[in-house]
Amino acid sequence: MAADPSPNSDSNPNLTIPDDNEERDAHNGEEEEEEDEFEEEREEVKNPNPNLPPISTSPFPNPNIHGGDTPSMPALLHLSFNQDHGCFASGIDNGFRIFNCDPFREIFRRDFDRGGGIGVVEMLFRCNILALVGGGPEPQYPPNKVMIWDDHQSRCIGELSFRSEVRAVRLRRDRIVVVLEQKIYVYNFADLKLMHQIETIANPKGLCAVSQVSGSLVLVCPGLQKGQVRVEHYATKRTKFITAHDSRIACFALTQDGRLLATASTKGTLVRIFNTADGMLLQEVRRGADRAEIYSLAFSSSAQWLAVSSDKGTVHVFSLKVGSGSPGSDNSRTVSDPNLALPSTSSSLSFIRGVLPKYFSSEWSVAQFRLHEGSQYIVAFGHQKNTVVILGMDGSFHRCQFDPVSGGEMTQLEFYNFLKPEETF
Repeated sequence: MAADPSPNSDSNPNLTIPDDNEERDAHNGEEEEEEDEFEEEREEVKNPNPNLPPISTSPFPNPNIHGGDTPSMPALLHLSFNQDHGCFASGIDNGFRIFNCDPFREIFRRDFDRGGGIGVVEMLFRCNILALVGGGPEPQYPPNKVMIWDDHQSRCIGELSFRSEVRAVRLRRDRIVVVLEQKIYVYNFADLKLMHQIETIANPKGLCAVSQVSGSLVLVCPGLQKGQVRVEHYATKRTKFITAHDSRIACFALTQDGRLLATASTKGTLVRIFNTADGMLLQEVRRGADRAEIYSLAFSSSAQWLAVSSDKGTVHVFSLKVGSGSPGSDNSRTVSDPNLALPSTSSSLSFIRGVLPKYFSSEWSVAQFRLHEGSQYIVAFGHQKNTVVILGMDGSFHRCQFDPVSGGEMTQLEFYNFLKPEETF
């Protein structure tokens, strides 16, 4: 068994995470979890001396800024929102781009001179730190490495190497979480020290979610059994396993405070909401009757609403009864509410739910937005009230608004193709 590794640098400098006035205060140190013995799958960690040349020198050239002068639209490899859903990042076949959601605008782009692809881009709120992983036919970086990019310095300030491809990266101000096919590594952000590793069932999608509220770290990932999710409560050093579905887990989402978890299986008909503390099922909503691949789940900031996207080309918004909601809201109840099981949007046949199949007493979505079927979409709630942001792997950006009382079809507020040259926005 390998010893707990440390960065390969004589001076062992720390990574400084800059403050951002628009964001929450930096997360302060919660209780450290107990360290396990670590298997030697991870090969090396590099955290270079700032006085030395950047580690992204040959064969990894630094990206330059270009003004959208490419003759054709690039191929999109990756899409992800930042932690507060105010921005999103796109990885393309020749670099990456960062956008603001409301109002929509491109913030900056980094195009690589040699045209290398970026398969994962993870933002850290709105600050200058990004995590990059190479992707596509000609990756800019090896797909088994996580490169920590400081855009103020225009260079990589650290890297993490593994023996298999990186499926996903999740960032907090105090942690870096790297997801491999069957393993997850949790690092301290300041010094890249390995804090914890978790074994999972095969996880080709890189499913993983982490809370963002200061003072507690909750991490959710697939368990070791089909349909099981694992919840790590690092502040209290507790692990909770939840058998969420009979089929494999296809998607899940976590509230910012880590209290609530939404899950969907490969069947794709139902979404379930759990209390992460005790694993209790709090609510179940129905997307539809036929099978579907769930692409994305997202809670609103108050946990009053849940958005769902699938391969059926429709985004659904559900009303939740378990979120914190807003003061005086009749639609939101606390987790301890004894009436959690009473649906507010169920079928009118609910009074004979014991006789008819479960389908007829299901809770259905309040609002919907129709998209082109066949493209993959991810969703998040906008900063303006009752708005949803939808990003498509076809380069589409939709910002829509729903009526929380009447429901029905959402109204489109904005639409852009963010793969077009910058001057067309």
